[in-house]
Amino acid sequence: MRDELMRTLSWVVLSLGFAGGGAAQTPFPAFSPVQSADFALPGSLSNSWADYDRDGDLDLAVSLKSGEIRLYRNDRGTFVSVGAAMGLPVSGAEMRGLAWGDYDGDGWPDLFGGATEEAAGNLLFRNEGGRRFAAQAVDPVTAGRSARQSSWVDYDNDGDLDLFAANRSGPNALFRQDAGRFVRVAAEQAGDDARPTVGACWFDYDRDGDLDLFLANQAGATDALWRNDGDRFTDVAPALGMDRPGRPRTEGSVGCAVGDYDNDGELDLFVASYGVNILYRNKGDGSFENVAPRLGLAENNHAVGAAWGDYDNDGWLDLFVAAYTGKSGAQQPANRLYRNLGGNGFANVLPPGSALNVADHGVQWIDYDRDGALDLSVTRGYTASGGHFLFHNDLDKAAAQRSLAVRVVDRAGRFTRMGAEVRLTDASGKIIATRQVSTGEGYNSQGTQPLHFGLASMAPVTVEVTFMDKTGRRTQRIKHVRAADYARTELVIRQR
Repeated sequence: MRDELMRTLSWVVLSLGFAGGGAAQTPFPAFSPVQSADFALPGSLSNSWADYDRDGDLDLAVSLKSGEIRLYRNDRGTFVSVGAAMGLPVSGAEMRGLAWGDYDGDGWPDLFGGATEEAAGNLLFRNEGGRRFAAQAVDPVTAGRSARQSSWVDYDNDGDLDLFAANRSGPNALFRQDAGRFVRVAAEQAGDDARPTVGACWFDYDRDGDLDLFLANQAGATDALWRNDGDRFTDVAPALGMDRPGRPRTEGSVGCAVGDYDNDGELDLFVASYGVNILYRNKGDGSFENVAPRLGLAENNHAVGAAWGDYDNDGWLDLFVAAYTGKSGAQQPANRLYRNLGGNGFANVLPPGSALNVADHGVQWIDYDRDGALDLSVTRGYTASGGHFLFHNDLDKAAAQRSLAVRVVDRAGRFTRMGAEVRLTDASGKIIATRQVSTGEGYNSQGTQPLHFGLASMAPVTVEVTFMDKTGRRTQRIKHVRAADYARTELVIRQR
């Protein structure tokens, strides 16, 4: 149930400053808190969403500093804690990151937890038909690491999910899956990176048919963009001007998020940083330019996680950034919700004192009640007043219905096509939006939620999906898709 006492968030009207003009009034959709008392658990770190029981709505997993992995079953909008009863840990080593993925291809999403303590083992839980989770041995993935982002991806296009494990205190590792076994890819092939990595985003930046890897590295280290060359990875960040050399140890990159902010069909990259944040615009020729300064995103802060989502369904991706201010032990959230001004700039629409300003780690956009509007899921790990908070998007019904949810699955109908790209085009063939099936975003998180498209109108669209396999990039199209036909459900596209 939502907290009625906190509905003061409803229909706040904010004053936005547009470049080149005076202030303009923009209605800010209300967000109402959901089950705040149940979710107010200190030490909340990563939040990740998946329909683990396949009942048609998204469930929530949260990692806590206590070592507990809290799992909430979504019962038609009411969340019930079921993790302990289903075999997930209630204490132990801190699991800093969570990643959902159907690694065994049985149609049920499994859960991987990365341990922060180097002496502790990482955890893989096999989903047994939505009834319980069974811990699996995952050696040598359990080798000591201070885990940050873990990602399920098919880096070699062989049809099954491989595992990437970022490490805050040593070399990262890439594990190829061979029929349920995970075999570490040789360092000279995988480009094992010993820099202190926190965030990792996989996407096919050069459109050559395989997933490349961007690494957000901390403690003054340079960033990396490892180009997937099939038989090995090559770091091209220095050549592309994306390595950011010369940062002091107090600065560094923390999180990354992939999204097409300007609707040109190319996947862009936001990098949340201790220091100045970056937005790399993909120029479509294999290179990038940092457009954050001219678009209003180059803030100098302690940004941790970020996620793209069209919260107002106007057809343009907005951006939530979880950041904080203050010294260790006294950190306070300093969040930003950047509304996309038609691809030409961003304006922060979170006013001082907003009840949404509670995150310092995780952030995810999800439609947990399937009403067509993106809801906001965040975590606060610092201070005793932390929690994993959920806010319902109270967008009016007509605007909420201007949306389309798309789920991309493989040939067997399983959710394993992380990194696949979906584009919408209008009747004239113009690209109006692009999304990527998540390979990791927010804060050390990977979920299996469908892709959400806000729509400027309800006119029919063509849905174009780009899959990657051994033959390279393959595109499938479905024409004359009417969003109204998929209200409160999703369009499922299966790889041919």
